[in-house]
Amino acid sequence: MYKSLPYQSLSVDTFTYMNDEYVVIAQPFTGKCVFLEWDHVEMSFRNYDNITGTSTVVCKPIVIEKQLYVIVAQLFGGSHIYKRDIFANKFIKIQDIEVIKIRKPNDIETFRIEDNWYFVVADSSKAGCTTIYKWNGNGFYSHQSVHMWYRDTDVEYVEIANKPHLILSSSSQRPIIYQWNKKYNNFSKQAEIPDTEDVYAVKHFSNKEDVYLCLTRFIGDSRVIKWEGGAVITDIQRMPSRGSMVFQPLQIGDHKYAILGSDYSFTQVFHWDNEKGKFVKFQELNIQAPRSFTHVSIEKKHSFLFASSFKGSTQIYEHVIIDLSA
Repeated sequence: MYKSLPYQSLSVDTFTYMNDEYVVIAQPFTGKCVFLEWDHVEMSFRNYDNITGTSTVVCKPIVIEKQLYVIVAQLFGGSHIYKRDIFANKFIKIQDIEVIKIRKPNDIETFRIEDNWYFVVADSSKAGCTTIYKWNGNGFYSHQSVHMWYRDTDVEYVEIANKPHLILSSSSQRPIIYQWNKKYNNFSKQAEIPDTEDVYAVKHFSNKEDVYLCLTRFIGDSRVIKWEGGAVITDIQRMPSRGSMVFQPLQIGDHKYAILGSDYSFTQVFHWDNEKGKFVKFQELNIQAPRSFTHVSIEKKHSFLFASSFKGSTQIYEHVIIDLSA
């Protein structure tokens, strides 16, 4: 382990801004979005700034035309959008997100289709509604509501065959695939992922031309499937899950990993084996109640893994390649 940060966290994201690498961490109990930057002299992460809220679950950065915006999702007190004012050197709240639709946000994804920027909020309240917002040059405004009253827990943006898709996971049905309709400029329901009950989250990775999905299940088996579009899937692999709320694929250099978190046992790290065409066990990590894993690359010289913890300390690991040829 490289470093331990003395606070609990839910989400971790990395972004590039003004040619530097940053990390933003959502702290649910203090209500803060904590921003870290890389110190090129001390060769370590240091505090950059923070946004203080009430019950922060996601801090999602998005850079549009060199301007940094942060979507701050909260369980109480409403969700908001901030921008970085480079002259005042601080974050300024510019917009509130409509509380009628976003009642209990659980996940946010940002994406770009052609020249337009969007973000989507997965809402896990029965009375809420997963909603897509579009940037109009001055702010983000509601573009489309999807999957109403299904308690969505996760949303994933995926491009397959050059077509944008959203995959919504919920507590009440199988993951739903939406495909972008270019004519109507919105997403329409395309298919369900078959035989995938009780999936908490879906994350994707690519290997050559193929797209794979990692399906997280709290009880039972988390799965890796190959997705060929629509409802066409091939079962690749199953991993026993015990209290898993995150199954995150990561690419570090030429290495592909998948990290299966657990609330009740060690977190399992898997490494992709090209010959076998599946993941193999690689390492165990001791993290209390992990919720997200994010890879941070610094000048292609240093690679770090940030691991959030809902019940313990947020942890940073350094990715080290050992040369055994000598």
